[in-house]
Amino acid sequence: MLSPLTHDDPATVATYRLIARLGSGGMGTVYLARTPGGRTVALKTVHARLATDPAFRSRFRLETDAARIIGARHGAAVVDADPLAETPWLATEYVLGPPLDDAVALGGPLPEPTVRALGAALAGALAQLHSSDVVHRDLKPSNVLVTAYGPKIIDFGIARAAGDDHLTRTGAAAGTPAFMSPEQASGEEHTPAGDVFALAGVLVFAATGHGPFGTGSPADLLYRVRYAEPDLTGVPESLLPLLTACFAKDPAARPTTHTLTNHLHDGHGEFADHLPPLLLADIARRATDVWLHTPHRLPAPAESATTATVPSTPLSRRRALTLGGGSLLGLAGAGAGVWAWLGTRTSDTGSPGAPTATGPTAIPATTATDGAPKALWQGSSLDREERTTQLLAGDVVGFAETVSFRVLDPKDGSVLWSDSMVMEPHQVTTDGTSFYLSDGPLEKAGALKIRTIAPRTGKEAAKTIELKGFDGSSSGTELLTAAGGTLFAASRRGDHSIDSDVNQTGWHLLAVNLRTGKEAWRQAYEWDGVRPWLAQVSGGRLILGKNSGDLDSFLVQALDVQTGRRLWQRRLPLKESAQFIPGQLAIDERHAYFGGDRLRALRLTDGGIAWEYGSGSADTSYGVPAVSGGIVYAQENRDTPGLVAVTADLGVRRWTESPSGRTLTPDFFASPVVGERYVYTPVRGGLSAVDLDSNRSAWVFPTDAGRFVVDKERTRIIGAGKTSVVAIPYA
Repeated sequence: MLSPLTHDDPATVATYRLIARLGSGGMGTVYLARTPGGRTVALKTVHARLATDPAFRSRFRLETDAARIIGARHGAAVVDADPLAETPWLATEYVLGPPLDDAVALGGPLPEPTVRALGAALAGALAQLHSSDVVHRDLKPSNVLVTAYGPKIIDFGIARAAGDDHLTRTGAAAGTPAFMSPEQASGEEHTPAGDVFALAGVLVFAATGHGPFGTGSPADLLYRVRYAEPDLTGVPESLLPLLTACFAKDPAARPTTHTLTNHLHDGHGEFADHLPPLLLADIARRATDVWLHTPHRLPAPAESATTATVPSTPLSRRRALTLGGGSLLGLAGAGAGVWAWLGTRTSDTGSPGAPTATGPTAIPATTATDGAPKALWQGSSLDREERTTQLLAGDVVGFAETVSFRVLDPKDGSVLWSDSMVMEPHQVTTDGTSFYLSDGPLEKAGALKIRTIAPRTGKEAAKTIELKGFDGSSSGTELLTAAGGTLFAASRRGDHSIDSDVNQTGWHLLAVNLRTGKEAWRQAYEWDGVRPWLAQVSGGRLILGKNSGDLDSFLVQALDVQTGRRLWQRRLPLKESAQFIPGQLAIDERHAYFGGDRLRALRLTDGGIAWEYGSGSADTSYGVPAVSGGIVYAQENRDTPGLVAVTADLGVRRWTESPSGRTLTPDFFASPVVGERYVYTPVRGGLSAVDLDSNRSAWVFPTDAGRFVVDKERTRIIGAGKTSVVAIPYA
């Protein structure tokens, strides 16, 4: 899977540090690489001998464009690229898991439900590509990556616009002979119907372990593709008519991708539900292997005068699994919740079926040169999307991550327990005393089930609440917050459905009495395609915020916690509010505070604007604020970005951050944490401590974490990022 770097591989490409080789072929080499901020990518470079060929450079640009078109859902999202560099390169998000040929080699031919799910998803991916008038032209098992969310198509090295032959010699057959279409084998135009032919070959391989036209020399394979009938031995009988139609020699006689999707999709469950356990286990294993890999560079051959210039240093294990797109040469990805399908529910650390959580990593004893404290403890996490803030309950802290809900002891970072049934961050919330977890059936009658969990033990502390008639699945319910014996949620009336149109109907805001287990009230609302809600209870009011459907504004409203009656509603101009993270509403006993083009305070009594700070000009904006001790703190984007402090009652400026001599890039969508001596502000690559006496940054603690909370004892700041969790002293 991962190979050592060779003696003549570069140490870096642009700003990316190379970690290992993923593969090398006739066109170039693909590396595992990391950004300065710790993001893992698959980075493809072009061989020097090809970089001088203008035609090849044009083809490389087309590869980049095609990868952008298919996007992150069906392919490896493009992170960065420079096709004009001396050595052209392309960086995509990195996905862990097996290519299809490895998956079949691992456990043999795939069962029919897996083949159907695979085919339906791949047909959808091709449809998206074809809708932009791009054809892949090299669809084969090694270019299909199997993830828990669905397959991803990679390697667009010979993709091109439909009808565009200017990069292919007349009569030449570009592609892989065993999976070519007859017209492609003849050197003729390869249309979207040619990709359908190749898709059928991929599905035959998945179902049988062999290609549709056997093996042999390229000439033999090209002849069979053009004139012979495919070998469908071992293909499930129910798939024979559809696949036979795909292998029609006449492109016009083949079914469309839309027809394939309709005939292959079984309409049940999520994609991961169709994957065999052995394959899911391999996805998880690969996810672990990437982060346990120790970077190594092979020495120069004895006859070479060149010696290795980069020492072999171990990879820090403080970063955990960052999941995303796919490498160009054959790694696949584990989507959110991959481990949730590996076993049954468990909430005891180390129980069968639970993901193995990584404990804290030892931290060097020395402090940074600028006086930043050393970490109290540090561990790894898997939180690709960073969609929720850490949850504090009792004396523990919970992390709703990509694969499970994990609970740590803030004192030393040890994992107390985890629950792998929580596949989405919005399935868990807290009132500060208990954790509340939701789930529901996917195939039976709709029901919302709410479990009450003791913070330190992970044991159920009360009888499970079941509300019939609601879609309690991870896609049908979102827990918002809990306070005063009431849990608040957004849930859809009805049974779970995979039909996107159905899933847009029947949505309600819901209050549940945690003592009686009964529904207290519900209020219907129109689904506008945008989630999540941000929620907090203050003064008998449930304050809610969410993006508008057009993403141009932020909708804020207050409901009476007892009846659900709407008390007021206001729409704020906040185009980038999609970046807001639940748990980051800034509210005190009088106002709710929001950033944007101005810093605003809304009265909790009627939603009116109590005050506004800032000019509202295009050159100035404000980040997510925090409020403490009668002062509102927010990052201000100005000529020299920095923190601003204004009074909470009138919005009068108290101070702005003074220059510290270091270059800092604020994270405007992460909330500051207010201490007694410092205001801790997330910046790119770390956490900046702004001294309340000097109003300047005293030090920066380096970390990839961007969300921070203070533990119950108010002695530690606990941070969470995509790949790590950390605790530092609170002052």
